[in-house]
Amino acid sequence: MLRFVLTRFLSLVPVLLGTAIVTFGMLHLTPGDPTQAMLGGQLVSGETYDRLRADLGLDEPLGTQFVTFVGGLLQGDLGTSFFTKRPVIREVAERLPITLTLMVGAMIFALAIGLTAGIIAAARYGTSVDFGIMTLATLGVSMPGFWVGLMLILVFGVQLGWFPVAGVGGPKYFVLPAFAIGTSAAAVLARLTRSTMLEVLRSDYVRTARAKGVVPRVVLLRHAFRNAFIPVLTIIGLQVGGLLAGSVVVETVFALPGLGRLLVQGVQARDYPLVQGMSVLIAAVYVLVNFLVDVAYTLINPRIRFEP
Repeated sequence: MLRFVLTRFLSLVPVLLGTAIVTFGMLHLTPGDPTQAMLGGQLVSGETYDRLRADLGLDEPLGTQFVTFVGGLLQGDLGTSFFTKRPVIREVAERLPITLTLMVGAMIFALAIGLTAGIIAAARYGTSVDFGIMTLATLGVSMPGFWVGLMLILVFGVQLGWFPVAGVGGPKYFVLPAFAIGTSAAAVLARLTRSTMLEVLRSDYVRTARAKGVVPRVVLLRHAFRNAFIPVLTIIGLQVGGLLAGSVVVETVFALPGLGRLLVQGVQARDYPLVQGMSVLIAAVYVLVNFLVDVAYTLINPRIRFEP
């Protein structure tokens, strides 16, 4: 187990390095100049323009800029924002609680709805209940998060007035955006839970438990779901990436000042250090979550043993 943990931690290095290379390259290939964005279209002399580029470090060769960026990462420095002149890590720390709250709420919703719907669909296989749940799951996968968010704003925010539609406040401010992000994840989990549950319910040990007269609910939850949950757990880890991606759009729709909105603002302003630092940080979180999912396998099923 220790060998597996060390190997997975070492695998984090090439992932983050690859993220840094791709992000750095794409930003510098994208049309636009951070210097011009900072000037806001003002006409300045060539000397002033060159001095500003030098202050930002943009006059250095791309190779030198990349080495400086990676060197800062190795020291835990994500860089300094071009526009706010503040460390990127501080900008992230101020926005992180909002995004974490949104993601936790979306994941709770996705797990509660997705797992429950999948188990019920498997237990009622072939009935109208099964068909109805799978129809809703297909619709949930098909609908983009921003459209779901707009519909939620229109119905529950504008027409019914049950929830606020923008800004940050109490828990009610996170209900609609969490629902908008979690809809697709809940649909994916429902479909996968149903398929894995059906496979397990056809196994010999489940039929044996039923033949012994075990209560159907116990057979369904204790015997079947525990074994069916392992592949579902893998998808839960992958869905974290989907929630992070969804937060970029949904936070903009609901005017939430989280990491997603900050990333959009950084891309629009050509704030290279901000976008680069946040991309590497998000990649690190994604890899760490999937690492924890792999470790959780042994807690669910002790028969699983990992080899690097």
